[in-house]
Amino acid sequence: MDASKCALEKWLDSIQITPMIDSKQVAVVTGASTGFGRLIAEALARRGYRVFATMRGVNGRNAGPARELRALTDVVELDVTDDASVERAVADVIAAAGRIDILVNNAGRVLAGVSEAITLAQAQALMDTNFYSVVRMNRAVLPHMRRERRGLLLHISSGAGRIVLPAMAYYCASKWAMEALAESYRYELAAQHIDSVIIEPGSYKTAIAGNLERAADVERTTTYGSVNGMADTIMQTLEQIAGDPNEIVDAVIRVIETPFGERELRYRVGGGAQGVQQLNAMSAELQKQLLTSFGLAAITAP
Repeated sequence: MDASKCALEKWLDSIQITPMIDSKQVAVVTGASTGFGRLIAEALARRGYRVFATMRGVNGRNAGPARELRALTDVVELDVTDDASVERAVADVIAAAGRIDILVNNAGRVLAGVSEAITLAQAQALMDTNFYSVVRMNRAVLPHMRRERRGLLLHISSGAGRIVLPAMAYYCASKWAMEALAESYRYELAAQHIDSVIIEPGSYKTAIAGNLERAADVERTTTYGSVNGMADTIMQTLEQIAGDPNEIVDAVIRVIETPFGERELRYRVGGGAQGVQQLNAMSAELQKQLLTSFGLAAITAP
């Protein structure tokens, strides 16, 4: 073996080959078995994103949706109400893709009925899905986004995250709580080029309405009279004005593909309670004044 060839082989042996990481943007979508979550996961995959569609029961109750989604996405078992499940799922995504660029917090449930008749167990379960799941998911994902110094936390809220409907108090409360958390993240993460954005859908034709949970302690409702029918009235009205859920998909894509620093905090999409947009505008101005008064305007800006 000549000296030049020997030197070349030694040089090649000394190189540490780093595995290539997928150059596609990596998106994790919760609650992807049906509704907005499934539509968002499929749409992003078709646009070239690497999508991890997450759900419970991929080998059980959701085996069908999981099988269908595997044609376009990676499918990951994830129970957003379980700490260990969340940590395990995020670790699996990182092992497979190396990073997470986008988290779509979509998983949610609806609980309706006279507020007094909602049991504590029902209220806790609702908050666990609609609020604490976001806490779990964001905490699990953010260390990886902070390492990359970029990312997007996208929260699927509701118009009910800004207004209050009778017989929907706990659902509204869960969305108000989620929006408060998402807005605080917005300020805290801006300097690290991580965005936190809220989408507030109106009424849309998705499976969540069919999975409506009712107040369980009906013995407490005997003196409420016509108030007992408020939940039905609201749900019927929402059904009548329900729009095409692909409008939400389009909004999600627009937000994702808007550069950092140009995204709004809140996006109201769809019909019903159009005053939500005015509330958002007033809130944005008030928040700007508040942050300025505390000397925080500069450090919370992108």
